[in-house]
Amino acid sequence: MEDDTPRGGESISLASVANGLDNRGAELLESLEEGRDPGSNLSPSEVGDSWSKAGPESSSGWRRRLQPALRVRHFCREHAQLFRWICMGLLCTAYTAFLLAACILNFQRALALFVLTCVVLIFLAYSLLKRLLGPKLLRCVKPLGHPCLKLWFKRGLALAAFLGLVLWLALDTSRRPEQLVSFGGICVFVGLLFAFSKHHRAVSWRAVFWGLGLQFVLGLIVIRTEPGFIAFQWLGDQIQIFLSYTESGSSFVFGEALVKDVFAFQVLPIIVFFSCAMSVLYYVGLMQWVIMKISWLMQITMGTTATETLSVAGNIFVSQTEAPLLIRPYLADMTLSEIHVVMTGGYATIAGSLLGAYISFGIDAASLIAASVMAAPCALALSKLVYPEVEESKFKSEEGVKLTYGDAQNLLEAASSGAALSVKVVTNIAANLIAFLAVLDFINAALSWLGNMVNIQGLSFQLICSYILRPVAFLMGVAWEDCSVVAELLGMKLFLNEFVAYQGLSEYKQRRLAGTEEWAGSKKQWISVRAEILTTFALCGFANFSSIGIMLGGLTSMAPQRKSDFSQIVLRALCTGACVSLVNACVAGILYMPRGPAVDCVSLLNTTLNSSSFEVYQCCHQAFQSTSPEFSLEALDNCCQFYNHTICAR
Repeated sequence: MEDDTPRGGESISLASVANGLDNRGAELLESLEEGRDPGSNLSPSEVGDSWSKAGPESSSGWRRRLQPALRVRHFCREHAQLFRWICMGLLCTAYTAFLLAACILNFQRALALFVLTCVVLIFLAYSLLKRLLGPKLLRCVKPLGHPCLKLWFKRGLALAAFLGLVLWLALDTSRRPEQLVSFGGICVFVGLLFAFSKHHRAVSWRAVFWGLGLQFVLGLIVIRTEPGFIAFQWLGDQIQIFLSYTESGSSFVFGEALVKDVFAFQVLPIIVFFSCAMSVLYYVGLMQWVIMKISWLMQITMGTTATETLSVAGNIFVSQTEAPLLIRPYLADMTLSEIHVVMTGGYATIAGSLLGAYISFGIDAASLIAASVMAAPCALALSKLVYPEVEESKFKSEEGVKLTYGDAQNLLEAASSGAALSVKVVTNIAANLIAFLAVLDFINAALSWLGNMVNIQGLSFQLICSYILRPVAFLMGVAWEDCSVVAELLGMKLFLNEFVAYQGLSEYKQRRLAGTEEWAGSKKQWISVRAEILTTFALCGFANFSSIGIMLGGLTSMAPQRKSDFSQIVLRALCTGACVSLVNACVAGILYMPRGPAVDCVSLLNTTLNSSSFEVYQCCHQAFQSTSPEFSLEALDNCCQFYNHTICAR
């Protein structure tokens, strides 16, 4: 009988590779464990090929020899749960020892790890208590569910919230009156959306007020409270550090010179890296867990359905076309109001991969993260204001809604798939930038040509936007002198895309940080820190006209039979998503307060200065205006080497 084993000069046939290589030992163990004859399920020829080499021993002999292996395998299967618990206990013990050692050596250095551990333990304790005591607690609170008690509780809670807001505004705005402008902006935007509501009488004011309330509370935690501000600032710093590792891969592929000097090789590889990381987080289930927790909070407070809430929560982390994939099986049966929420959530937020790109521009990371998180409840609230529910939804409970974990079979495949899928995003962004910037330059040239015919110098797209959208910028709470610049950026975001607008904002910020003169003739060179923060919130979203095709294409590919429904409400959803970003900016305007220690201008200007900065500009501006003798001639000389002023000519 010929030996079938391939030798050195032979090759294995493609057919045998496609069918897989047989594991004879595993088959033997399984057959003996089940009490079958090892050759009972084989044809006579296969039996001869497989077992004739083993000699004349019977199956009982085989069973006797393999008895220890069978016992070990049976023991492992029987005590698999115990082994898992032992391994988990050893890992937890090792982690606890590591955490204690880190805290004892330097608690400040280990503070972030300690806080993350406490958060995880709180969620684990909550899950355990819910499983053990949940039914008992439900029986205890059931008598409190009387309709009259619930009604009075809701009224009391609403009255307390209203009085608290009025009192807080009265006390807080006494120091910063510009916050009242932002509050008035919220009232104007909400009033306009209600005026254009599809069904005025069907508006669920519970969803509207709870959504705006959650948005305000999140903003209060992030912007006003010191722990929340520090936490988000730390998170933004860690994301920046994490994204900096992209340089290793992109430098290897493109070379250090291109990565340092060329925009495309600086920013676009970050999207590849971030997409890869997000794909891995989805594979391990962390993103699904976070999305479920966020959607649960919004669903129980706002009374929205499971599908629409899951989609909006997913939009915090993924783009307008990827978030609907979380609820793809349910799109065909969703109501028009629910589909409007899905679209609004997509327009009101940005993708996690692009978040990394905007951070690389120099945009404030904490503000970007806060804007994306705060937009979720606001998108639900304003969507239910514009397109209230008048149909019967099939998804009022979350029991029938499940999140998918993707098609990846292992961690490496998930990372590779995430990187490969980002290539489409990168090429799309590069193509859009080339096209839109070229179109913008052409439009400006055409407008300038037309303006010169009627003696209007410098007519451009940005100039038109600065006049048309200036009232919108003012309602956000931006100082009037900065409104023209902010209005230009809002116009770029709405008519081009947010990528171009954030790039423009980063240029203004870089000029401010470099200490450039505020005005160059009649053109403003930079805007205030408050205006930068509010603009960051206002630009955070995909609400631009070029996204209409992306939204329709993505949803239609998932539910082709509802193409007419998608086309019917996509423009209304676009306007709602744009207003979500504006309301987000208004909330930031109410809560914003300047941070950081005051600069000692006298000490700063009396030292030798080699370069200018924003602090130097502020101090020099103060020195030029001051008549106090505390600013010496040396301080004024330091300022005159960077800035021109009449005092420098003396």
